[in-house]
Amino acid sequence: MANLDFDKIETRMRELALLAGAKILSIYEQPDFNTRLKADSSPLTEADEAADAIIYAGLQAAFPEIPVVTEEQTDSHSLDADLFFIVDPLDGTKEFVQRRGDFTVNIALIEGGQPVRGVVYAPAKQRMFFTRADGSAVEEAGPFSIAQQGSLHALQMRKPDLGALVVVASKSHRDQATDDYINRYAVADLRSAGSSLKFCLLAAGEADLYPRLGRTMEWDTAAGHAILQAVGGEVLDFNTGLPLRYGKPNYENPFFIARHSEVDLVSDNEN
Repeated sequence: MANLDFDKIETRMRELALLAGAKILSIYEQPDFNTRLKADSSPLTEADEAADAIIYAGLQAAFPEIPVVTEEQTDSHSLDADLFFIVDPLDGTKEFVQRRGDFTVNIALIEGGQPVRGVVYAPAKQRMFFTRADGSAVEEAGPFSIAQQGSLHALQMRKPDLGALVVVASKSHRDQATDDYINRYAVADLRSAGSSLKFCLLAAGEADLYPRLGRTMEWDTAAGHAILQAVGGEVLDFNTGLPLRYGKPNYENPFFIARHSEVDLVSDNEN
């Protein structure tokens, strides 16, 4: 691992998530806001762009030696580096536009293809999760202040009951393939959540399994992956069963499964 100041990284990532979250909420609370479609037909709001500018500038100022990849700055997507930040300034734009609260600010640090630090902040939900300098992961209790860190609760996955799993799935991107896969397990409760909160629910012991059989990008998953990994959870390539890696061409993820390690992956011929 590179000689990094993880105390500074923890502090600055948390601060930037709060600053971006405050800006996002100020736009969210307006009666109307500007929205347009990107080339892939996904929505882009003024909140995405404002939060992106805050985080990008803040990371560059604090860590000029570490490249920054963000969803909204396409010129940053041609990166070839072993160490970089990756940012989704507003993950869950559809949730934002529909005025549902499940949107997050995601900031992660990637090293050697793995997310080593991350912060996920859901400003409308008033939930914040992040990795600490020592590599552990916590949830901070609000109200949140940049000047003063609130009380911290160490995250811990729950021991899954394999006969009564709690599964979390996407709120805006559920499809039949995902439902068919979930039905291979003994599920006691199926919860819907938006954005990278799904990883955090696993890390907090509120769910056992999160399958994603749909398109995602690395900035969607890296911060939540870092938090889940810090408490012993896994995010695996659906096809290979190997750990999900970062810095891939075009930053596009394969289908994946996020899970407690005691929850087995099931194949097509299992029930």
